[in-house]
Amino acid sequence: MRYALDELKRFAAELLAAAGLDVDKAVIVSRYLVQADAMGHTTHGLAQLPDYLEEILSGAMRTRGEPKVISDRGMAIVWDGERLPGVWLTAKAVELAADRASMHGLCALAIRRSHHIGCLASFLPIATDHGLLALIACSDPSAAMVAPFGGRAAVFTPDPIAVGIPTDRDPILIDMSSSITTAAMSARLRREGRRFPGLWAIDAEGRSTDDPNALVADPPGSLLGTGGPDHGHKGYGMALMVEALTQGLAGHGRADGESGWGASVFVQVFDPELFAGGAAFERQTGFIADLCEASPPIDPTRPVRLPGAAALARLREAESQGLEPHRGIMEDLVVFARRHSVAAPRSI
Repeated sequence: MRYALDELKRFAAELLAAAGLDVDKAVIVSRYLVQADAMGHTTHGLAQLPDYLEEILSGAMRTRGEPKVISDRGMAIVWDGERLPGVWLTAKAVELAADRASMHGLCALAIRRSHHIGCLASFLPIATDHGLLALIACSDPSAAMVAPFGGRAAVFTPDPIAVGIPTDRDPILIDMSSSITTAAMSARLRREGRRFPGLWAIDAEGRSTDDPNALVADPPGSLLGTGGPDHGHKGYGMALMVEALTQGLAGHGRADGESGWGASVFVQVFDPELFAGGAAFERQTGFIADLCEASPPIDPTRPVRLPGAAALARLREAESQGLEPHRGIMEDLVVFARRHSVAAPRSI
């Protein structure tokens, strides 16, 4: 079935509020979960909602309050998220960093002890819609499922990083992981009895495999870093960078024995207007975008596209025609809707 985005946001917000989350936080979390689905990031949108609801009900996700300010030096801020909803915290962080960047030229904010933050790309338009350049990264210091290059024992989470780049047309929206794929996609493939499209993991002995079940075996295997068995040093380097930006700058992470599903987060926003100027910035980014799109494609049926172009096209289609959630998502959420007496969304 297909649903209007506003109806899905209403449904998700009511579920979160019924579970105990502050209404203002529930509205923000639902907005960015639905936006992730509409952009095509279906493992990090409404698919996360059942787990969020369970975390609220168990007390693992805090439902009220504000982040604790550890330090605030104007252009550099550190928060303790105190296990508040990561989607809400990250949206709030990007908004604050964007506001400060408009005064100082740039602003960076690190968050320790956030809950899961969902889809990084969904937050980028908060900045790019105002002509601002944004960078977002996150890691989970309580978990490990990606081994360092050449190793067998997992050290990192997939450690994604996203960058939103304004141009003189649609922004470029980059969202990539330091590992070949994500934990959420691996879990989905296991549930659906499917395999990775390639040798994306290793088992506990270090043998390459396309079986996502290797990650939950005893002993467990590991996802491979971006670049795979021959060029995985690239993903390894990215993971080290993300862990330094998120846990290092927040001053809290793996070294503290963190437990419980969550995130360390880094947000940085730049205002090009306070550098060489917004028009000059977009002249450069628009020019390179033109060069990329004009590059003769290897496959004539698949022209070169910019990162985020497909996501924005999906979002616009969903806004005008509604969204059909990935199979199984609505069935899972109906269980919670019955439990909390929340009306299911009306299909189009």
